[in-house]
Amino acid sequence: MSTLPTVGFIGLGNVGGKLAGSLLRNGVELTVRDLDRAAAQPFLDGGAKWAESPRELAESVDVVITCLPSPAASAAVLEADDGVLAGLRPGQIWLEMSTTDEAEIRRLGTRVADLGGRAVDCPVSGGCHRAATGNISIFAGCDRATFERVLPLLTVLGRKVLHTGDIGSASVLKVMTNYLATANLISVTEALTTMAAAGIDLGTTFEAIKISSGNSFVHETESQLILNGSRDIGFTMDLVLKDIGLFQSIADRHDVPLELNPMMIDIFRDGAARYGGGAWSDDIIRRLEESTGLSITAEGFPAELVDDEPEQRGAEVVVRRD
Repeated sequence: MSTLPTVGFIGLGNVGGKLAGSLLRNGVELTVRDLDRAAAQPFLDGGAKWAESPRELAESVDVVITCLPSPAASAAVLEADDGVLAGLRPGQIWLEMSTTDEAEIRRLGTRVADLGGRAVDCPVSGGCHRAATGNISIFAGCDRATFERVLPLLTVLGRKVLHTGDIGSASVLKVMTNYLATANLISVTEALTTMAAAGIDLGTTFEAIKISSGNSFVHETESQLILNGSRDIGFTMDLVLKDIGLFQSIADRHDVPLELNPMMIDIFRDGAARYGGGAWSDDIIRRLEESTGLSITAEGFPAELVDDEPEQRGAEVVVRRD
C-alpha cells in the first residue's frame, strides 16, 4: 500500500491527464474531476474515484492538484460555491500545476492559508511526452517546510524538482521558460524554411542543428513534428499567447523594455487569427510555408513524441550557492 498522501486531481487535459496517470501508475490513491466525464473514464477504469464537484473532491483527499488552462479556470474551480475552498480542511495542501499568473496564485494561496491549508505553485516543463513517463521537470514555489512535505509526491510526478522560493516564484520562472521555448520555436521555423529555400536537405539540416551550437530542446523535439507534418505538440496557439502574455506583464511591471517578446506576440496573434487559437503551436510555421510556397516536411520523422527514457523516481535539484 502506498505511503503517499491521497490525491485529488482536477483537470485531465493534455498535461494534467498524463500527470494524473503517473500518480495512478505508481499506486497513489487518486480521485479525479474534469468537466468532461469521458476524460476521466480511463482513470476510473484504472481504479481512481470520481468526484461530482471540486468541493466533494477536496473533502475526500489529503492533497488537491489542479492543472487547468487559465488563471480564470483555476479561480473558478477554487472559489465557486461547490469549489475546492468550500471543502478544504486545515492541514491540506493545494498544488497548482497550471501555468498561471504570479499575483493570482498568491491571492488564491492566501485564501487557502486563511482556511489553514498550504498552497504550492508547481508548474511543469518538458513537454507532454515527458509528463506521460513521470520524467518531466517541476518548479515548486512555497515555504521550505511545505516543500519538504510534498517532495515525495512531486518525485513521483517528475524527475527534476526545483524549490524556487516563495509561492509565485515558480510561476514567474515557468512563464520565462515558455517565453524562451517560443523564441526557440520561431527561430527554428525560420531556420528550417530558409534552408529549404536554399535547397539544403531538411533531414541534413535537422542533424546539423542538433550537433551544433544552435541546438535546443525545442529543436530536438518540436522540429521533428514540424518535419513530419503532424505538428501535434499537444500545445495550442492560444496557450502560447497566454504564456508569453504573462511574461510580457512581468516585464512591464518591472519596466523592462522588451523588444523580442512583443514581436512574438504579434506573430502568434496572426497565427491564431489564421488557423484558430486551438491550432497546435508548431503550426506557426504555416505562415512561412504559405508565404514561400514551400512544404517544410521530410521523411523519417515521427508524428508524435515518445519519451524513450525509462521512468525514474525524481529528486530535488540543488541550487548552487557560494
